[in-house]
Amino acid sequence: MTLFRKSVEAMVGYVPGEQPKAGTKIIKLNTNENPYPPSPAVLPAIQAELQHGAERLRLYSDPGATALREAASELTGVPANQVLHGNGSDELLALLFRAFLEPGESIAYPYPTYVLYRTLAAAAGAGVQTFDFDTDFNLPQGLFGCDAKLVFVATPNSPSGTQHSTDKLRELARSLKRGVLVVDEAYAAFSPTNALELATSEPNVVVLRTFSKSHSLAGMRLGLAFASPDIIAGLGKVKDSYNLDRLAIVAGAASLKDTAWTQQNVAKVVKTRERLISGLRSLGYEVLPSSANFVFARAPIPGGGKSRVELARGAFEHLKAHGILVRYFAERLLDDGLRITVGTDDEIESLLSCLKDYAG
Repeated sequence: MTLFRKSVEAMVGYVPGEQPKAGTKIIKLNTNENPYPPSPAVLPAIQAELQHGAERLRLYSDPGATALREAASELTGVPANQVLHGNGSDELLALLFRAFLEPGESIAYPYPTYVLYRTLAAAAGAGVQTFDFDTDFNLPQGLFGCDAKLVFVATPNSPSGTQHSTDKLRELARSLKRGVLVVDEAYAAFSPTNALELATSEPNVVVLRTFSKSHSLAGMRLGLAFASPDIIAGLGKVKDSYNLDRLAIVAGAASLKDTAWTQQNVAKVVKTRERLISGLRSLGYEVLPSSANFVFARAPIPGGGKSRVELARGAFEHLKAHGILVRYFAERLLDDGLRITVGTDDEIESLLSCLKDYAG
């Protein structure tokens, strides 16, 4: 006998990328973290919050995270009442399920994409409609006009790194009969374009952002949602009262104000991304066009009796054995490739050298 809900008992939990033990000497290219430190303004902001020791930590944080939301508003031009803060964008995804889905309603998304959508749906007991991407990762036609309550589109998409145009996303949003389009822009800073304007021009669009990638603050757990005032107010009803701690709020606000630092780090990542793509292609990998801080590389076309799936899994294991972590997905349409985070130039050189050794 189980005490859990049937949907929870039956589901498979989300499996994050492997986290090595503290102090382990390893090149970590499996969870799309930024290889460079956050803005130098972040630490002084945290220290200022603690200038009287731990005294202020006995008090609750600002439930409205006002400093963070106002900084986001100043940077983006989106009014503060159209911005909501979250404990990472993952919490904001969970709030969307909590706020919008009635029992028996469904969500939809293209496949393959961020697997947390599937996990959250299973936890909520929601139905799931998936539509396969084509080989060029265009938005599947089945999404348009579907009857799902929530439609999730990650752009740039993970794990492919491919992007969708704002015009196509607007077309999708307007085609939905009664649904909300969630545009998950975790990697937007590494792309030449983004779809933030849809959060203010389309009444059924939510755009999500995270501080984990371009802002180098994965350890602070910070995310933002942008949408109409009505949607933001509704999501605010179901969020935890004090979902961000004091240090996260001031750290996030300081990072948003230091746009030059963020842009400098993004530029370095984008430059190294092109070096990684070139190096992988020279080794025979088929690399999808990426607008993110990672690439998805399909294993070389086999010539020695092994399948692409075997070669990809073997490369993953070879890299791990040599202290380099990348992400391998043992799932349909993904099991013949590797998702590789863009690290520093030295880290990418080590990765390419190790892959060359594996190829023999």
